[in-house]
Amino acid sequence: MATVKIKYRNKEYEVQAGMTVRDAIRKCGLEPEAVLAVSEGKLITDDTIIKDGMQIKLVAVVSGGASPPAPSPEREVRRLGEEAGGLRIGLAPGVTV
Repeated sequence: MATVKIKYRNKEYEVQAGMTVRDAIRKCGLEPEAVLAVSEGKLITDDTIIKDGMQIKLVAVVSGGASPPAPSPEREVRRLGEEAGGLRIGLAPGVTV
């Protein structure tokens, strides 16, 4: 039976051709939701049937995000002025809003 090589980080696995990418990922002991599969530089879906000779690279899924940036001093002064009913807040010489 033909085999397919799957690379993930520094490891290489061999699985039988003819199964889905999802099943092959599980055979490697990995969670399908934790990786994306790439073949020939293109993303492939987990329901793709792997064929003899394919080379598949798995890429870890990373999620999250950065916290919003801190407001600039100018924006904060403008916000405070708006909250104060449009009153001008004294600014240091040379500071414009």
